[in-house]
Amino acid sequence: MKHLPHTQQEQLRGWLDELAATGRARGTIALRASHIRRLLEFVGKPTDEVTRADIVAWFGSNQWGPQAKASARASVRLFFAWCLDAGLIEVDPAAKLPTVLIPRSVPMPAPEFAIMRALAVADARVALAIEIMAMLGLRRSEVAGLKAGDVVKHLDGYAVRVVGKGGHTRLVPCPPHLAARITRAGGYVFPGAIDGHISPAYLGKLVARALPDGWTAHKLRHRYATRAYSSGHDLRAVQELLGHAKIETTRNYVGVSQTSILESAAAAWRIAA
Repeated sequence: MKHLPHTQQEQLRGWLDELAATGRARGTIALRASHIRRLLEFVGKPTDEVTRADIVAWFGSNQWGPQAKASARASVRLFFAWCLDAGLIEVDPAAKLPTVLIPRSVPMPAPEFAIMRALAVADARVALAIEIMAMLGLRRSEVAGLKAGDVVKHLDGYAVRVVGKGGHTRLVPCPPHLAARITRAGGYVFPGAIDGHISPAYLGKLVARALPDGWTAHKLRHRYATRAYSSGHDLRAVQELLGHAKIETTRNYVGVSQTSILESAAAAWRIAA
């Protein structure tokens, strides 16, 4: 916060304290803080002088994708709404920001050959991360902070207790061999310098390096979603497994097999006599 005037530093700190008090995840708070700090530095005005045009200009200065824009928009709206409630501003300049249009993306689940090739070249630590992402569908941040104690007995087997976005907890069924390997870690499965564990960004880079070009840690999550959905075609179940707040998000993760596409297309080729 060194680039901001003392008054704005205090305002930002007060808002972040409130986010923490409401149970927002640490990663979410850090992202929101980054958005607002960068906005205020760009505008270079006292908070009560920031206009809607200033905010729109800041958005225009960043080469973001739709998801990143939507996230930044949410941060800006939350911050200025808080400022209004706290009496720091008289008019909310973010109240009528334009909605960010997010085009529907095409799911890109990592294929089995990519996973097998990565497991063949990766060291033991990275290989374990790849297996967890592919078999449990965890986000890289969830894998980075995974502890041995997160494995619990569940029904007739095991599950991993995962604290996801927004602090929401879910149980993800886990195969016995993977549960045993996670448990053997003793503490953090992937130790590092970020509160005792590896950073999600660095873990993602390690996984991407092991995978063939074009495939990433996030594509392993798509793979999990697609395989889970293909079993029972239960989108709500997949939503729960992935920890999505909205089922629309889950739809963007589930790929359709080429076999299903060809079978559906072929059904239209038959014309009754």
